[in-house]
Amino acid sequence: MPSTTDIALLTEHRFAAEEAPEHDRYYANILHDDQLLREALATHGLTVQRVDWADPAVDWSQFRAAVFRTTWDYFVRFDEFTAWLKRAEQATQLINVSATIWWNLDKHYLADLDARGVPTVPSVYLEAKDQRTLQELIESSGWQEGVIKPCVSGAARNTYRVTRANAAMIDTALAEFRAREAFMFQPFIADIVAGGELTLVVIDGKVTHGVRKVPKAGDFRVQDDHGGSWTEYVPSEEEITFAERAVAACVPRPLYGRVDVVRGAGGALQLMELELIEPELWLRTHPAAAQRMARAIASAIA
Repeated sequence: MPSTTDIALLTEHRFAAEEAPEHDRYYANILHDDQLLREALATHGLTVQRVDWADPAVDWSQFRAAVFRTTWDYFVRFDEFTAWLKRAEQATQLINVSATIWWNLDKHYLADLDARGVPTVPSVYLEAKDQRTLQELIESSGWQEGVIKPCVSGAARNTYRVTRANAAMIDTALAEFRAREAFMFQPFIADIVAGGELTLVVIDGKVTHGVRKVPKAGDFRVQDDHGGSWTEYVPSEEEITFAERAVAACVPRPLYGRVDVVRGAGGALQLMELELIEPELWLRTHPAAAQRMARAIASAIA
């Protein structure tokens, strides 16, 4: 790698190559988004290299900054990732900043945002070895159905839709995991199946564009790993205000992120997730967002 590279765009081993396998549209989209950002950064005189965060040969001090993009294996290599993060934050500037990354790694951050006045999907946090059963949680919460997921996760890992009929089965399936890691239990949001989950991209404090993610028939998970799909979406003023408010509630305010929004009981907007580590940004649907992101990065490292 050249010793004068300004920006490392962080990826992982599955996506480190600069050419996608034939017919792999998923990979091609990753490269397309990264290329748009690379070209936008070049207009500010900044050179760019896509880098696998886990590559042991990389000297991170050679970069002026490292920008998180597609580190989509961090939650299955968590100990390795956090050890790397401690080293990297000492060697180069991280974008988003390391304080934001550490905070956003664990979904307990939603409790912080709720306390700051951002309406979030109601959550019951189950620390490791919590002995409450899912049947007990359904009964105590008053929810007809729920969703259980790990507090450190992505791509709907170990995420289940819980009913009274399947609660005992899911308890068994998750027993080993709940013994060693924290989970959260939330009401099942029917609107996700009916209308999907709204995703708004926020760069430098402002919404640039949005998409609507929908699950495949018979499922509730919107991730493409599970057959979900997405379409471009023009957010309303209400949704824009909500997303920008959620990002403004973060300390420090992130340079970029993704706000996943649902409508809960009564149709009120609620925050489902705030993705600040490695959010899919769909820059290819709105290239102007890449230009805005490049300006913000250039300003941050100036």
